[in-house]
Amino acid sequence: MDDGSPKVAFSRIAWFSPLPPARTGVARYSADVLPLLDSSGLTIDQYEAGNAHDFVWRHKQAAYDLVVYQLGNSTWHDFMWGYLFNYPGLVVLHDTHLHHARAAQLLRARRVDDYRSEFAYDHPGVSGAATAVAVEGLAGSTFYRWPMTRAVVESARLVAVHGEFAAAELRARHPGARVERIRLGTAKRPTSPSARADVRRQYNIPADSIVFVAFGLVTAEKRIEPVLRALGSLAARGDDVHLLIGGENGFPGLAEAIEKCRVGDRVHVAGYVDEAGVADFLAAGDVSLSLRWPTAGETSGSWIESLAAAKPTIITALAQNAVVPRSVAMSIDLLGEEAGLVEAMGTLARDRARREALGRAAYDYWQAEHQVSLTADDYRRVIAQASQIPAPSQSGLPAHLTNDYSARAEAIAREFDR
Repeated sequence: MDDGSPKVAFSRIAWFSPLPPARTGVARYSADVLPLLDSSGLTIDQYEAGNAHDFVWRHKQAAYDLVVYQLGNSTWHDFMWGYLFNYPGLVVLHDTHLHHARAAQLLRARRVDDYRSEFAYDHPGVSGAATAVAVEGLAGSTFYRWPMTRAVVESARLVAVHGEFAAAELRARHPGARVERIRLGTAKRPTSPSARADVRRQYNIPADSIVFVAFGLVTAEKRIEPVLRALGSLAARGDDVHLLIGGENGFPGLAEAIEKCRVGDRVHVAGYVDEAGVADFLAAGDVSLSLRWPTAGETSGSWIESLAAAKPTIITALAQNAVVPRSVAMSIDLLGEEAGLVEAMGTLARDRARREALGRAAYDYWQAEHQVSLTADDYRRVIAQASQIPAPSQSGLPAHLTNDYSARAEAIAREFDR
């Protein structure tokens, strides 16, 4: 049946993204969706930090129909900025705020003037003094106030995000931009029958304890400290609870926080969990914690993984989570976060029937909204749309964004031609 969406008979796609074994959820995401797109008539060349320089000569030899950028607010995406504005394409924003990573990239290279000019373009009317805190290394959470997305969004052929709230936010912020939603999906990952027992044995977690799992990059924004305090409160009143933390550690104060909350015997830090181990890791837990504040407008990939594993989840009551039915996840109000965590975690620790009901609803929700096949369907539609949209004018952008740094090489080549 023809659904009326644009069709692409054949397209050559350049796909810019971190890829496995890069320790980032976007790498796992690309690894899930690319095989489905490869099998649907698209020819896709993959570019990551190590081979991105090959793109220019390949594109000159045989031009790509579309460049797709998987762009997020982390250093894994730094290599894309040299291509975004010279080769406009479909930009998939995994975060609607890019300020943290972009400022870090420019300031690490001592490109202070470039940072200031880019900030001024992205946020006209904001005092230049706003950049001083970042230049002095003091910005921290103030980065969330200014997203630094204007140049990226308004120079792309089309922008895609993974949530309708994020799409509405970008449309309001950039009225002339084309913004579409691509559903965030994940593959169903296999697990071994003995995974629950094996993982618990590995971390000396009793077989009958209730285990909360925090999975993904470990940062303060994942609300680790409030979770540790809630765990301590539950343990103090006699609940047999443990916390299993999996992910690259981006929270330098983790060990100190565990000690301060006096839960060292109940917290188990696994470190990075690779793709093959995700399902087994989640199988060891009873409840998954997918909390976030402050937020960069992201849709949590680790939460989607937890749904696919049929785990009951506890999430933060953010605007982008308003579409999640109450039957699918327990939601915590930030204004009463600590009390809410104690109540929600305590309820699920003691109520097996509630856990099982939430787990079934989570899996059903994943099947209906977040299978990776749905992500691939949306990509086919959005790629077809983006392929037909001319690249917007790049005039007016800060000069460093469109500088391809070829002038010096051309000058040297001319010297040899004499």
